[in-house]
Amino acid sequence: MPRVNVKERLIEHAEDVFRRKGFNAASVQDITEAAGVPKGSFYNHFASKQDLAAEIVARYARATDFSALHGEGPALDRLHRHLTGQIDRIRASGVEFGCLLGTFAGDGTTAGQRVRESVRDALDDWAGAMTRTIAEGQAAGEITADRPPAGLAVFLLDLLEGATLRAKATGDQSSVADEVSIALDALRA
Repeated sequence: MPRVNVKERLIEHAEDVFRRKGFNAASVQDITEAAGVPKGSFYNHFASKQDLAAEIVARYARATDFSALHGEGPALDRLHRHLTGQIDRIRASGVEFGCLLGTFAGDGTTAGQRVRESVRDALDDWAGAMTRTIAEGQAAGEITADRPPAGLAVFLLDLLEGATLRAKATGDQSSVADEVSIALDALRA
């Protein structure tokens, strides 16, 4: 019989609990019950709920697929494929739960420094990946050079996160892809 990896079970189930309840409302008891492990085993693997949340954010960030940004074709098409992929990722986890990064960013002031740093690092890495693609598009003359590529990348990321947050509140994600398309059209040179 295979041995159960308690740490992995906690991480896997805690992500769902955090998505449904948010950082503040989720208790260690909620997490251990969802994982089907004794509450005491939590502290064998994590010093705090904050440490677990930071680990979940880091894993979520590492699992982000940036391959569309580095593919072939015009930069705007690559950005569109990438952002559409992220919309699909959010949709797959449940529109009502939004983006995991947005959920933790919203709880940032009370979730603690470690969680805020993990979210900030994830968002910075994401913006950095998009910045390189935007710079390529600007060099090719397809994306406006009126603004620096890093500023445009943050704009696109904020647009996606904001539209996803609104979709979380309304339960309707149908306009998120339209808003991304509008933003990308506005970046055309």
